Amino acid sequence: MRAGLSFAALAAVMVFAAPVQARDQIRIVGSSTVFPFSTAVAEQFGRGGFKTPVVESTGTGGGLKLFCGGVGVDHPDVANASRRIKPAEIELCAKNGVADIVEIKIGFDGIVVARSKQAEQLKLTKEQIFRSLAKQVPVDGKLVANPYKTWKDIDASLPAIKIEVIGPPPTSGTRDAFVELAMESGAKKIPMLADLAKSNEEEFKKVSHALREDGAYIEAGENDNLIVQKLQGNPNALGIFGYSFLEENGDKVKGSIVDGAEPTFDAISSGKYGVSRSLFFYVKKAHVGVVPGIAEFIAEFMSDRAAGDEGYLADKGLIPLPAAERQKYRSDGVALKVLRATDVASGS
Repeated sequence: MRAGLSFAALAAVMVFAAPVQARDQIRIVGSSTVFPFSTAVAEQFGRGGFKTPVVESTGTGGGLKLFCGGVGVDHPDVANASRRIKPAEIELCAKNGVADIVEIKIGFDGIVVARSKQAEQLKLTKEQIFRSLAKQVPVDGKLVANPYKTWKDIDASLPAIKIEVIGPPPTSGTRDAFVELAMESGAKKIPMLADLAKSNEEEFKKVSHALREDGAYIEAGENDNLIVQKLQGNPNALGIFGYSFLEENGDKVKGSIVDGAEPTFDAISSGKYGVSRSLFFYVKKAHVGVVPGIAEFIAEFMSDRAAGDEGYLADKGLIPLPAAERQKYRSDGVALKVLRATDVASGS
């Protein structure tokens, strides 16, 4: 009986090991925002003796779900993320045997509220953004279904055009960051909701994170280029996506000014533009040394020529990390330093 169990265990190990070793090409999934940066690194990396990694744009949430699905040839090696991994996602990884995860922060990105170059540039506040897109808003001291149909309904200084905002779906890290950085911040500018945030944080988050479902907010999937195309076809609409797509499509769209700051490279890097977030990728340590090139891919991504101030990723819109922080994550990558769940929970 005991021998039978040993044989079964050995067979399971052999079945697991063989497929992993059979794959000689890195597989990367995740954020559409990080996608162009990861693709640029993959192409550069592929010129150095390794096969060019396969990079898929699945959205941050979708990518981490795939990444946390397990260890082996059927599961990705790397997950791109336009927000930090959540404690629940670390739990999912652990449940499926993905015990050791390496976290690499690559830089910063701004979230823009853009419109066609043909239209006038809007000057918005975070409160106006919240009022335009929240499912419920305060009116006369009560939370009611959002009654605003045009931007002028919110503020007389804004144009009398229909509120139409095209943005990412719930699986997107861009959406997660947008509701936290723009919607939450905007809600806190309203005294009634600021009080709610202090008295009942859970209820406040429900209110500030819930987007309209009456057609004013239009989900466009994980393809940010599709949003750019839709803005060209409808100059009155606005779109939500990462700064890198604004940089790539500056001849077609322009970003709105938010709380007095325009979404530019310098404004994001200095912190003046208040709708910005950190970008990451996550590596499955169990695959390092098994799928060829993962350690070398990390080194290329965090090299000065890629992620540095004058690196080729800055040309694509990545806002580089300060030199000391970039060195920290480069060292973490070389050492394959494992992320602790307590670090994520505490925000450290």
